[in-house]
Amino acid sequence: MKTVALTAHFDGEKVQLDEPCQLERNARLMVVVLPPDDERQAWSRLSAAQLAKAYGDDEPEYTAADLRP
Repeated sequence: MKTVALTAHFDGEKVQLDEPCQLERNARLMVVVLPPDDERQAWSRLSAAQLAKAYGDDEPEYTAADLRP
């Protein structure tokens, strides 16, 4: 079976896939628990603010001609 990424949620008793998928018996799985959406959004806002500070409007525009061979 090829590697696929699926979304899922925990309903309080078991993990439920959000979309149908046929899994082979004893298929190896990796489960990643994500932070709540509000925490993820806070990190995204912080990241965007830091990038805006690092790459402000006064940053020069570079072109391919500025690259060294």
